[in-house]
Amino acid sequence: MTNNQNTENKKYGLSAFIPLLVFLGLYIGSGLTFTVLGYDNAFSQFPRHVALLIGIAVALVMNPKMKLSDKIDAFSVNAGNPGVMLIGLIYLLAGGFQGAAKAMGGMDSIVNMGLHFIPPSLLMPGIFLLSSFIATAIGTSMGTIAAMAPIAIGVATKGNLNLAIACSAVIGGAYFGDNLSVISDTTIAATQGVGAEMKDKFKMNFFIALPAAVVAMVLYAIVGGTGVIEETLSYSVILIIPYFVVLITALMGFNVAGVLFIGIVMCGVIGLATGSVGFFEYVQSIGSGMEDMFSITIIAILISGLIGLIKEYGGIDWLIGKITSKIKDRKGAEYGIAFLSGLLSISLVNNTLAIIISAPIAKEIGGQYHIAPKRIASLLDIFACAFLALCPHDGGMLIVTGLSGVSPIEVLKYSFYMFALIIATLATIHFGLLRTPEEKEYELQHKNAD
Repeated sequence: MTNNQNTENKKYGLSAFIPLLVFLGLYIGSGLTFTVLGYDNAFSQFPRHVALLIGIAVALVMNPKMKLSDKIDAFSVNAGNPGVMLIGLIYLLAGGFQGAAKAMGGMDSIVNMGLHFIPPSLLMPGIFLLSSFIATAIGTSMGTIAAMAPIAIGVATKGNLNLAIACSAVIGGAYFGDNLSVISDTTIAATQGVGAEMKDKFKMNFFIALPAAVVAMVLYAIVGGTGVIEETLSYSVILIIPYFVVLITALMGFNVAGVLFIGIVMCGVIGLATGSVGFFEYVQSIGSGMEDMFSITIIAILISGLIGLIKEYGGIDWLIGKITSKIKDRKGAEYGIAFLSGLLSISLVNNTLAIIISAPIAKEIGGQYHIAPKRIASLLDIFACAFLALCPHDGGMLIVTGLSGVSPIEVLKYSFYMFALIIATLATIHFGLLRTPEEKEYELQHKNAD
């Protein structure tokens, strides 16, 4: 690429984002339209990867002074960079592990074991805690909500408890666990997108999310009431072992891809040894789990390529310049990163996709203000999840309200964890908490220089 071409590209500025806006307009616009028309799965009527493909076509048509072959090269280099390929591999392995663990009975055992030990007087905080445990283990808030919602609603109905509180406890716990899970797609997207280590991001999130979770559980204990679990809940500790192994080894710093592969093998060994799954059922469950991740993997690759073209046209430099012109200090940079991720998450109705789009921009902003990668990853993940969980049209909200018959507004009234998480995170930004020694040293040097 010549300097003259680069100069021409950078003149695009805001208009460099037209392809991304086309994608968002098609996907979100059609989703909202079909929602108003009363369609089921409204946001699936116009597939997001098709909308994204149209956006990419617009990007390739733009900048006629640049050869088409050069545009495709720029797209391909960014779409196929090692970081994106690693994200795709981890997504597929995570899906395979989730499928294998579910097929051999691991998910059912986790749910039943948790409910077995929950005292009747603490059913609501217990539901929150169990949802968080399951989400941390299996790495998906949506999967956790789908598994826990029928149980929590059934328990609340039998115990004559408030259904809206039970629903909010399920959602809050699911997002708490998903936010901490080392195999969550949001965690993978955030850490790999900004170059952070899984264990470092976990620690950063833990110190923010734990106080919010404690506040939520106390409030659920106060307003939740007392219920009864009448049915017999059977579980097998041995079937839960793969979850613990994956969680512990990942937190110890082992390669996540290797850890997930070990988890998949363990599910097969334990499942076949206990007779809880047949060989071909086990193999098919890995395949179906991976298939569930195909869409988000392709989206990650295509988005990275599109962002590469936008950067080639000068859009990223323009956006960073605009954001940083309004940012006077590190605090402003953190607010900018947080709300960029959160607002994209609401717009896309997809927290992972929001993180994939905002991560490159957040990394650039964070680099200018010497913000640690683990802090950037934490902000991206927290706000993408928290903002989405408070949307009436979020998938998890649709599941619980559809099963329980209560309105989203009633559920949101008891969303203690999500509100506490946002407040706790904003407090760390405002008061400059959880800074690393390197960040503190840089700030001190910067102040002395001024």
